[in-house]
Amino acid sequence: MAKISPLMILPPVIFAGLALMFWVGMNRSNPDALPSQLVGHAAPAVVLTPLGDGAPFTDATLRDGKVKIVNFWASWCEPCRAEASDLRKMADQGITIYGVNYKDKPADALGFLASVGDPFAAMGADVAGSMALNWGVYGVPETYVIDGKGKVLLRVPGPIVGDVFDTVVKPALDKAAKD
Repeated sequence: MAKISPLMILPPVIFAGLALMFWVGMNRSNPDALPSQLVGHAAPAVVLTPLGDGAPFTDATLRDGKVKIVNFWASWCEPCRAEASDLRKMADQGITIYGVNYKDKPADALGFLASVGDPFAAMGADVAGSMALNWGVYGVPETYVIDGKGKVLLRVPGPIVGDVFDTVVKPALDKAAKD
């Protein structure tokens, strides 16, 4: 009988391992979920430069006793343009939204808001992206629900469009309002 070389067994073992990794990756409960280490913890420092006429929001703003939303956005971001009308509707419903303009030119950012509408109670610019880095932002748009004590309750990567507000954001806002 011929002796089996370890080199003959190696390719099927490697294939089986790769197939298992592929199967596990494809069967995650939510493949679009991006984990956030901030949920349940205090929001990181707010470090913004002024953008437009108003003063930017601050750390104290996030701890004012009221539930609010912080939205990272940019004028060059097409998904940000897609969510703009939904953010305006949220603001019209009395939801306080603070904006962080991410790595953008001030004139472009203000022109963007002039064309799509400004839903923000206050905003500022994160020109270098350091605040976004501290908050764990993967890309814009990205939205955080913050309770009255400044704790991050929810992180929503991607645009708030369609039923995302009703199925994801509103339940978090409602729960925070009750607590």
